[in-house]
Amino acid sequence: MSSNKEIKGLRERIDEVDQNIIELLNLRAQAALKISEYKQLNSFEIYDPVRESEIMGKIEKINNGPLTSYHLTSIYKQIISVCRTIQEPVGITVLGPKGSYSHQVASKMMGDSVQVEPVSTIEDIFTNVEKGVTPLGVLPIENSLEGSVGVVLDRLLDTDLKICSEFYERISHSILSKKGTLKDVKVVASHPQAIGQCRKWLGQNLNDVEYREVSSTARAAQIASEDPRVAAIAGEFNSNIYDLKVIENYIEDSPSNTTRFVLIGYKENRSSQNDKTSIVFSLKDEPGA
Repeated sequence: MSSNKEIKGLRERIDEVDQNIIELLNLRAQAALKISEYKQLNSFEIYDPVRESEIMGKIEKINNGPLTSYHLTSIYKQIISVCRTIQEPVGITVLGPKGSYSHQVASKMMGDSVQVEPVSTIEDIFTNVEKGVTPLGVLPIENSLEGSVGVVLDRLLDTDLKICSEFYERISHSILSKKGTLKDVKVVASHPQAIGQCRKWLGQNLNDVEYREVSSTARAAQIASEDPRVAAIAGEFNSNIYDLKVIENYIEDSPSNTTRFVLIGYKENRSSQNDKTSIVFSLKDEPGA
């Protein structure tokens, strides 16, 4: 068999498999809609992190390759996200603007079909969820380099909202621009912390440009999308949102910079048999406390 005939045969096989996948995805969606009716009748939440975790665990157990478990769980995140959306769109408040690490975490936890509501402060996240603007919110609660996020812990003390789930995100910085080349960069924009976390790379590659401190890494990406002279230090996630090109990934000095994010809402999850309890407490500000 000639190579052209062999490729044609394989492509026809892929077309057949795609047709089967589409039929099966629609069957899955139909089942999800039936479950949605049951949930509505019994006042159950559309988002069930325990069930979604069970699905991911099963996928990893039955996977025989060549796709890795990471690839398959990434695909299933999107399938579940779409099925959840056709049941009932789920909104989630994040620290904005779009493209922030909170937005990135929301997409990883709940898929790209989740409806994101960006706000400017952590207090706004609590307020949005408390008022029912969105049923869920994403909060950064702890960083491996900077420690606990005090404003989040303080606010958790005076709210009835509960932690629904958690997600650990490695904070990896990229350098992004419209043209995607170092020679065109005249200004580097980012949040002061991000600039500080990339000092070594910047010193070796962009030590003779202007540094511009802005409110967030996502805001830096917005600026870079409007000015080809500007490069942003931000997550690679921003490249698609703001039509930017990656000059280089992983430019941070420390590869261990990780933030723990939590998802908050009013509803309690059912037990997963592998739950975690977080306790917030304070001591009197006095000697010997």
